[in-house]
Amino acid sequence: MTQSIPSIVIVGGGAGGLELATRLGHKLGKKRRADIVLVDKNRTHIWKPLLHEVATGSLDTSIDGVAYSAHGAKHGFRFVLGELTGADANAKTLSLRSHERQHTLAYDTLVIAIGSISNDFNTPGVKDHCYFLDSQAQAERFQHDLLNRFTWAHQDDEPGRVEIGIVGGGATGVELSAELYHVTRLLQRYGMSHMTPDRLHIRLIEAGPRILPALPERISQAAKQELQKLGVEVLENCKITEANEQGFVTDSGEVLNAQLRLWAAGVKVPDFVRRIDGLVFNRANQIECDAHLRAKQVDGIYVIGDACGFLQADGRYVPPRAQAAHQMADTAATNIIAALNDKPLQPFEYKDHGSLVNLARFSAVGSLMGNLTKGSLFVEGTLARLMYMSLYRMHQKAVHGLGKTIALWLAEKLIRSVKPKMKLH
Repeated sequence: MTQSIPSIVIVGGGAGGLELATRLGHKLGKKRRADIVLVDKNRTHIWKPLLHEVATGSLDTSIDGVAYSAHGAKHGFRFVLGELTGADANAKTLSLRSHERQHTLAYDTLVIAIGSISNDFNTPGVKDHCYFLDSQAQAERFQHDLLNRFTWAHQDDEPGRVEIGIVGGGATGVELSAELYHVTRLLQRYGMSHMTPDRLHIRLIEAGPRILPALPERISQAAKQELQKLGVEVLENCKITEANEQGFVTDSGEVLNAQLRLWAAGVKVPDFVRRIDGLVFNRANQIECDAHLRAKQVDGIYVIGDACGFLQADGRYVPPRAQAAHQMADTAATNIIAALNDKPLQPFEYKDHGSLVNLARFSAVGSLMGNLTKGSLFVEGTLARLMYMSLYRMHQKAVHGLGKTIALWLAEKLIRSVKPKMKLH
């Protein structure tokens, strides 16, 4: 009689989920000690901090994208295409929707790694009139319409400007603003000589007193100065109350015209996680977890990444960052393997390695070793940009291993030498 092996299901193929599936696939899946299943509503993975480059066409998704099914076949896990719609924690089953049909998936251990989405704060008109950057599909939709706008502006006999409004002065808004100016300079090399940077007008709109509010003030001020040098109009203490076809309406009644409107103000965990009975949530919609990243009051569920509400000793929750998801994936993998072997679990400890913000090819700013320096070790310019790029290489190494990461880097260099430096279709 064949003995069944435990089923470990990971929902969400983002930075943490894919790294965890890869590691468990190697440790357990390939050895047939467990059936590792990764569930995601998309077929491919793109590192979320790079979506702003997908949105401008400066990232080649054919190289940087990871096909879950092919990656799983190589690394010891199965991929299931589907969107989580509910779960029964007592029966240990998931409800998934794919291709307009519902089906269930049983698990012994569940890992929720669904990440976060943009929070529109129920602002009127945002869902109907704004773009979001929560997925590759949304980023590519923005890129398609952006390229159309650039093309029309280039062909227009009357000099005009492409007006873009970005709500949210966090990392996404700041990095996208800089990347857009980089793209206008590239366009001049590829037949759009009339589409110069001075024909682009970007408003970066932040409701709070400064952009990058989650980072040290020195980083915020340095980033603001760099953006203003490029030509970005940075509006702080500016609250948006409505979005429409013309642009954004502020709380003072002013209309900020914008042909393209992008919403990047805040994040939240998708509301559907509340359909899982028994989970405990904090005010940010995150799932409350214990010291070992297990969901409180529910058996057999771990949570990693943005959806994880992990309260630190200082009373603050771990911030929703890629580095946190990476560290949580490591601890969750260790604890899942330990539980199978009836060994003690390892408590999670978040180590803040600092924050870096990439301003396209122009610059980067940030602080390093946050736990040790309290964000006081400030870096900028070429050094900061190189360190920012190394974060993505670390993610690639966790997913592909060192050899393939080096091969991918070389492939990028070769392809960029013969293909346009941005997507023109």
